[in-house]
Amino acid sequence: GRIACANVLSDLYAMGVTECDNMLMLLGVSNKMTDRERDKVMPLIIQGFKDAAEEAGTSVTGGQTVLNPWIVLGGVATTVCQPNEFIMPDNAVPGDVLVLTKPLGTQVAVAVHQWLDIPEKWNKIKLVVTQEDVELAYQEAMMNMARLNRTAAGLMHTFNAHAATDITGFGILGHAQNLAKQQRNEVSFVIHNLPVLAKMAAVSKACGNMFGLMHGTCPETSGGLLICLPREQAARFCAEIKSPKYGEGHQAWIIGIVEKGNRTARIIDKPRIIEVAPQVATQSVNPTPGATS
Repeated sequence: GRIACANVLSDLYAMGVTECDNMLMLLGVSNKMTDRERDKVMPLIIQGFKDAAEEAGTSVTGGQTVLNPWIVLGGVATTVCQPNEFIMPDNAVPGDVLVLTKPLGTQVAVAVHQWLDIPEKWNKIKLVVTQEDVELAYQEAMMNMARLNRTAAGLMHTFNAHAATDITGFGILGHAQNLAKQQRNEVSFVIHNLPVLAKMAAVSKACGNMFGLMHGTCPETSGGLLICLPREQAARFCAEIKSPKYGEGHQAWIIGIVEKGNRTARIIDKPRIIEVAPQVATQSVNPTPGATS
């Protein structure tokens, strides 16, 4: 629930909008669940969505619920704001740098967590990753996906961001390409660094890059913001977002550059993989996750 809400809100946050006036929740309830399963699971999902909306300073005022073969959860976030309260995603200039505010690899972490119970799949990766590594990556992925991009949206104004997008289903490269196409100036994006949840790059390689992680095509859910910032402001942005005044503080990384070009984006042949160590404590990892919202 929290993850879905954070994902919906990121469309506003990617434009530097930090206040949301209203949210709608769209819920598909699985008709394959028993009544008991439905009564246990669906209230938790709904509450998670509402909790994230409350954290964002807004509330869910309506929506739609339908029966569906599988659970579907999404929503709509809307706001009315002044021109100075949002940043159009079309003003990147040569010399800017690209900053990413959450690590990649959430899909890999979730998939391999399921493989713990599938011996034929676990055997493919057990030489490059331990069960504890997988549990930590899974917990870190959950925490990252559930985290709002609201702080990054506010700092976009502070540090004079020129454009941004959120990273979701098209992967880092797909969204970079979409953003590059929207630029008014003739620029291209070049990505040199890929921050990835610890050990998930090794897992991806062991699987023949079946996830597309090294190619930038691995889907993310509720990923970070990819922001075009003036070079002189980017390091300050990355330092500021780690400040304790924003809660626990989180990392951001300079991952590439904006150069004169033809509105395309690419990842260099051998990008540097930045192993992002988990912030969740080892002792908090539970091999059998309980019900969460």
